[in-house]
Amino acid sequence: MIIRDKKIVLGVTGAISAYKALELARLLVKAEATVLPVMTRSAHEFISPLSLSTLAKNPVSTGLFELTEGSKISHIDLAQGADLIIVAPATANVLGKASTGVCDDLLTTIIAAATVPVLFAPSMNCHMWENPVVRSNVAKLKSLGYLFAGPAEGELACGYEGLGRLAPVEDIMEAAEEALRRKDLKGEKVLVTAGPTREAIDPVRYVSNASSGRMGYALAKAARRRGAEVVLISGPSHLPRPSGNITFVRVESAQEMYDACVTYYPQSTIVVMSAAVADYRPVKSYPAKVKKEAEMLTVELERTQDVLKYMGKKKKDQFLVGFALETENLEENARKKLKEKNLDLVVANSPAGLDSELNQVTIINRENETEVLPALPKDEIAERILDTVVNMKSA
Repeated sequence: MIIRDKKIVLGVTGAISAYKALELARLLVKAEATVLPVMTRSAHEFISPLSLSTLAKNPVSTGLFELTEGSKISHIDLAQGADLIIVAPATANVLGKASTGVCDDLLTTIIAAATVPVLFAPSMNCHMWENPVVRSNVAKLKSLGYLFAGPAEGELACGYEGLGRLAPVEDIMEAAEEALRRKDLKGEKVLVTAGPTREAIDPVRYVSNASSGRMGYALAKAARRRGAEVVLISGPSHLPRPSGNITFVRVESAQEMYDACVTYYPQSTIVVMSAAVADYRPVKSYPAKVKKEAEMLTVELERTQDVLKYMGKKKKDQFLVGFALETENLEENARKKLKEKNLDLVVANSPAGLDSELNQVTIINRENETEVLPALPKDEIAERILDTVVNMKSA
């Protein structure tokens, strides 16, 4: 959504991971960005310009003295006409040149002429990455406002293992969205909860629900893209841990969720409670697996602590957002929750969105104003919820 209609220069340098730039170009085009590919001469040793231009839907630029349409100077036209410049993979060579202002090819000249964000995705041998000269170059670039995605840790093409792998293309896409997003939550400390909880019956059985955690993870990533300092408290989920600067806290039970929220709540300024926390837990949890012997087994349940109610009572300057999962009387029950738990905003939804990439929600604020959203991807719903939070806090 953020990348849509943006002009992005994709610079590819000579690293073995250059083939991954092809997938990155495909994802950028799929996100409806205009991709302007630039290859260094070394990059030609690893992928063909034809492959990259085919996936980028635009011709590859290589020569420093090439002229674009209308006889404009190529590097100036590309640098000034873009919304973002991504260098993926970025070798130690291009990082060194960029940090010292060397402009001896088209890509480094575009970087020097850029007035838009430049995002580097490093890729190199782990010993090269740890070289003090490279580390100094990276530190200098970061101090000057250049952005980085990765590198990742793992097995390298040279046979070594360590930091130096190109970041996953999904992480580079996430970093690109963050670079393009307006930082309207800068200075805010956002606490997000996500996923289900599991209440143990015995070591292999538990009481839980079908929540996937997608909504909470989308909210955490969206808040970080907007410049917030984010804490994500997650119940069990198959989703990968979000990349970037997010404090991630893994919990299992409703009690662990409660304890973690109580710890992080006081220093938070915005709290979004999207987790599907169990309302009940077994009174007794058996230490060993219960054998299949009796015809019937009765599990007695007791109420868990209501962390959202606790937050509503303790609320000072925090902006508190709750979720209401209802099977009937959706808006009526959501408004009741908004009032009883002292919320600023409630997001009402049905069980249909629990384990789905889509959801259909109704947003209700403390002034009883209602916004009914159509079925949308959860990433987009997250942005719409945070838009509402930003508008209410600035009103």
